[in-house]
Amino acid sequence: MNTPKHFGLAVAAVLLLACVPAFAGASVVDKLTTLFIYMLLATTWNLMAGYAGLVSVGQQAFFGLGGYFALRLVDGGLPAYPALLAGALGAALLAWVLSFYVLRLKDGEFAIGTWVVAEVIRILVMLDPLIQGETGTSLIALNAVEPELRRSIGYWFALAALAGMALAMAVLLRSHVGTAAKAIGDDDEAAASLGVRVLRTRQVIYVLAALGAALAGVAWLASAITFLPRTNFGVQWSVLMLFMVLVGGLRSGSGPYIGALLLFALQELMGDFGAWYLAGLGAAAAGCALFLPQGLWGALSPRLSRLFARPHVSSSVSIPQERTVP
Repeated sequence: MNTPKHFGLAVAAVLLLACVPAFAGASVVDKLTTLFIYMLLATTWNLMAGYAGLVSVGQQAFFGLGGYFALRLVDGGLPAYPALLAGALGAALLAWVLSFYVLRLKDGEFAIGTWVVAEVIRILVMLDPLIQGETGTSLIALNAVEPELRRSIGYWFALAALAGMALAMAVLLRSHVGTAAKAIGDDDEAAASLGVRVLRTRQVIYVLAALGAALAGVAWLASAITFLPRTNFGVQWSVLMLFMVLVGGLRSGSGPYIGALLLFALQELMGDFGAWYLAGLGAAAAGCALFLPQGLWGALSPRLSRLFARPHVSSSVSIPQERTVP
């Protein structure tokens, strides 16, 4: 793989996407912001489950905590946009503390434990008078920003968060931590027997994934302005992450992006059909599980490789002999 070339193409794509608010309408900007949030959630969940073997059903805890901490910081006098970034970092810090406990759980225990932790955090947040229980609250400070500018800043924030996390994960997976994570994902006991620091490696992955979920949460808050505990801490976020990664392709670089695009397309096409939309998600997931166990990217990747493969040129070139005319 030509890494500098791919990096240059990625930078060019980000710069091009950054120009979208200058010529696109409000609806396009809002939809792309949502798509970036989905991609951010999918890639960071894939980092945990695909590479480190951590199947979490509680990432909604950090999605909601990022927004909650931002609201608390704004209430304490910090400007809105710096508070959004600080809120995401605060959620990552709490993830580091939690990692000493939840990462001692194994397999199904870890999945259930993360969900229980998320529910406990949601209940504690609802007890805060600022949140007003199920009623929720709003990031009123953003109302002072002109709507079109606020929409553009939210779009740029989501795009920058996605690009930054993609770069961080690419660097991580090429480092010794990434190598250790892949070994742990294959067999954590075998990796430990070879001297891999399993707990420390999983802590790095867990905290980075929590930061990604928190960035997605504050990007969602910047776009929606309202904060509702049932929505921001809802388990549906983990369900969507699982859907995007498994359908797109677990443990692949491009799979989560494809899964996010598919989810976005299904929402656009079937979102107004209520139960039929959920049936469409279930059918897509069941179809991939039965016929595409490696996800869409696992099925597309070999075909694309053959399609774009350079034709082999033989190094030996035969020179035709001059024919003798009698």
